Amino acid sequence: MAQRRVVVTGLGCVSSVGNDVRTAWENVRQGKSGISRITLFDASQHQVQIAGEVKDFDINSYGVDRKISRKMSRMTRFLLGASIEAANDAGFSAENLKDEKTGIVTGVGIGLSDDLETAYSKYFDPSSGVNRIPPLTAPLVLNNEAAAGVAMHFQILGPSWTLSTACASGTDAIGLALDMIRSGRLDVCFAGGVDANITGFNIGCYQALSALTNKFNDNPTKASRPFDKNRSGFVMAEGSAVLILEEYEHAKSRGARIYAEVAGYGASSDAYHITAPREDGSGGALAMRRAFEDAGMRPAEVQYYNAHGTSTSANDSAESAMIKSVFGDYAPGLHISSTKSEIGHMVGAAGAVEAVMCIKAMESNFVPPTINLEEPDLEHGCDLDYTPNVGVPCEISAAASCSLGFGGHNGCVIFRKIQA
Repeated sequence: MAQRRVVVTGLGCVSSVGNDVRTAWENVRQGKSGISRITLFDASQHQVQIAGEVKDFDINSYGVDRKISRKMSRMTRFLLGASIEAANDAGFSAENLKDEKTGIVTGVGIGLSDDLETAYSKYFDPSSGVNRIPPLTAPLVLNNEAAAGVAMHFQILGPSWTLSTACASGTDAIGLALDMIRSGRLDVCFAGGVDANITGFNIGCYQALSALTNKFNDNPTKASRPFDKNRSGFVMAEGSAVLILEEYEHAKSRGARIYAEVAGYGASSDAYHITAPREDGSGGALAMRRAFEDAGMRPAEVQYYNAHGTSTSANDSAESAMIKSVFGDYAPGLHISSTKSEIGHMVGAAGAVEAVMCIKAMESNFVPPTINLEEPDLEHGCDLDYTPNVGVPCEISAAASCSLGFGGHNGCVIFRKIQA
C-alpha cells in the first residue's frame, strides 16, 4: 500500500519581524532584524536588556471576541493568531474544519512563564499572598492551554496535542503531525510551535546560564550573529508559527493551493549533555540522516538548509560539523542561512518559523541571509556558505531544517516542491 503523501496548504506567523507571513518573510529576505530593547518588563537591572519581542499584535483584529481573548494567555493569543492566518491561507473555516480527522500538534519550549511569574509575584508578596493569585492561573499555566484555545476557536474535534522538546519542539510537532496524517488518523493538522517567554524571571534564568548575549544592549540589531567569530550567545524571542498539513488527495479534491510536500522527518537524542550538543554534531547528523531516509532522498537533492544557528559557540561549531558529516563533499556548495539572525530564538516556535522560511525560500527561489556575519569563526569549523548579510537567488526544489534542543533533542524536516 502506497504511503499517504502530506503537503503544506497554509502558513501563519507571529514574530518579532512581522505578525503575518508576508511581512516576516520580506523582512527576513531583506535582512531586517526584529531584535530591540525589552519593553515587556523593566530590564534595567538585567545584564541582558534585548529580545525579539512581538510588536503591535492584537488578537481582536483576527475576529476574536474581546470577552474570550481577555481570558487567554499571551501564548494562546500568539498561537491562535498564527493558526487563524494559516487556516485562512489554506481556505479553511470553522465550518469545514469541524471534523474528527482534523487535529492540532503544538510545540512548546518554555511555556506560560508570563502568567506563572504574575501568579508567583502575587503569592510571594506579603501584602497580597495566596488569596490574590489570579483565579484563572491554574488553566493558563498549562502548556496545552494554547492548543486547546485553537481547538475551541475552530471547534476541532480531533486530537489536540502539545509536546515539549525544548528548541526542537516546533520541528518535532511537524514530524508528529506528518506521521498522524500518513497513518490515516488525520486528514488535516495544524502543526507548529509557540512561546511567550520574555519575562524578567525567564531572561534572568538564561542570563544566569550565560546562554544569552549581553554585549549588544546598545545595538540590538547586531546581537544575533550565527557562525560569526564575535558571537556571544543567543537572543530570546517570542511568537508562533503554524503550518496546515494536509493529505495530498484531500488537498487536491478541494482545489487547495499547495506550497510544498513534507518529504521526510527524523529525530534523535544526543544522550550527552543537558545544554550542549555533541561537539562532533553526531546526534543532529543522525536525525538528519533519518529524515533523508524517510524522504527517500539524497543530501545532494537539497539546495537550501535553514540552520538552527543559535549564535552560540557550542551550537554553531557542532552544527557545521553535522552538516559536513551528512552532506560530505556537497557541503561546501550547500546554501545555508540562519534566520535567527533576524528573528531571534523563538524556542518552541523556532523550528516552525524556520520551516515557514524554508517554504517561502522555495516559493521565491531565494536564500535569505545570515546577517551580522562579519568574520566567520574558521577556528571552530564555521567555514561553510552561510549566505552572509545579503540573500541570493537560487533555484530551490528542496529545503531542510534542523533543530537542536537543550537535553539533546534533535529534529529534522525536509520539504520539496510538489511533484504530481
